[in-house]
Amino acid sequence: MLSWTPRIEKDSGPKYLAIARALRADVQSGRLRSGERLPAQRLLAKALGVDLTTITRAFNEARRMGLIEANTGRGSYVRGGASAQDEADRSGSPIIDLSMNMPPQPPEAKLRERIQDGIAGILNAPQGLMHLHYQESIGAGPDRAAGARWLAPRLDAVPVDRMVVAGGAQTALYAVVRVLAPEGAALCVPDLTYPGLRAIAEQLRVRLIPVAMDEEGLDPAALEELCARERPKAVYCVPTIHNPTTATMSTGRREAIAGVARRHGIKIIEDDAYGALPRQAPAPIAALAPDVTWHIATLSKCATPALRTAYVVTPGLSDTLRLAAEIRAMTLMVPPLMAALASRWILDGTLDDVTAAVRAESAARQAIAGRALTGLAFKSHPEGHHLWLTLPDRWHRADLNVYARQSGLALVPSEAFAVGPAPDAIRVSLGAAQSRAMLERGLGLLATVLSHGPGALSSIV
Repeated sequence: MLSWTPRIEKDSGPKYLAIARALRADVQSGRLRSGERLPAQRLLAKALGVDLTTITRAFNEARRMGLIEANTGRGSYVRGGASAQDEADRSGSPIIDLSMNMPPQPPEAKLRERIQDGIAGILNAPQGLMHLHYQESIGAGPDRAAGARWLAPRLDAVPVDRMVVAGGAQTALYAVVRVLAPEGAALCVPDLTYPGLRAIAEQLRVRLIPVAMDEEGLDPAALEELCARERPKAVYCVPTIHNPTTATMSTGRREAIAGVARRHGIKIIEDDAYGALPRQAPAPIAALAPDVTWHIATLSKCATPALRTAYVVTPGLSDTLRLAAEIRAMTLMVPPLMAALASRWILDGTLDDVTAAVRAESAARQAIAGRALTGLAFKSHPEGHHLWLTLPDRWHRADLNVYARQSGLALVPSEAFAVGPAPDAIRVSLGAAQSRAMLERGLGLLATVLSHGPGALSSIV
């Protein structure tokens, strides 16, 4: 057995860069420790099913990042001392992350203090230690009621018996797909879709049928045609600030999608991860067609991914019970302490304050992007925290991913999202950069790289 095997996400760009990124993540998490010897390159290549050149390039990239060092005749070891990020900071060339699609964490959100104070308040309250016990797989009653209250401005009154609390949107989505789509079944998805769903479909052996998109997202006419031909069990969509294209469906478009679903007897999986971000947005599909819609809302994109809490609104009580059974088998329950903190924030207004701070910071970062990327073709939402950029003709997405990394940028190419042919485009995430200044520097670097052809790279790095 190898001492270390990288955990590589599918469609994460060139394999050697994915291996180097996995190595960096394991160093930062402590899975790989200072001085630990890495497997021989030939053995690692065999284990991963890649050629030796790929592993050699990955190790060279890891050395460039300051992660490992090689000793002739003794192999490669994890570097001791400062982290790779510290080394990069001292050299003045940090890797600026434009790949992780997370909300910015501005000082105004006061997340450190609010998390500390909130958890202390929960545990110090009468019966506070009950939040350290096992709870129902469906979610504790007070947490389900708090979720219904949070969603009420968007969904009106949500009966608690249609509410399930899950440990994050990915868990919720996995469980919903398990309920709706047996092995071998078809699921319609946008032709550019969330990579997490693609991973779920592969795991569950569900066929993804790509649906054409336009400026508003899913094309109802294309969906109608595919439903008649493929007989899918459900259609998946992100109706507000679609990941990755940022498209937002109008009310008319949402009604049209619901109409197709009803005519063909299929369900809608509404991934409303970004629905709380815009101050004004059309009503969710679940408000227009509650009888056919499974609605998933999460705190990860409007507050922080540290709160692994999501709320699922099912079409009815029997669906709630089916979903609870899947969650029980998968994860048993939502982490009670995190769910209690989410409920506390909902009820005392903290979540609204945090979301407002995230929204304001996202708007400020979108303004920075608008200035930095002037002249380039991209789509964005003024209150979202990512954008979708079409590459200039001289660039191919695979080339850009390599050259951007050499310039100190982490990006996500379109292959990560494409169900079918991938366009020459990238998703640019604005929230992970630690400051506006770092984001501005990263976007400036990206604009400079794109303004030159690949052959001119040596003059700008």
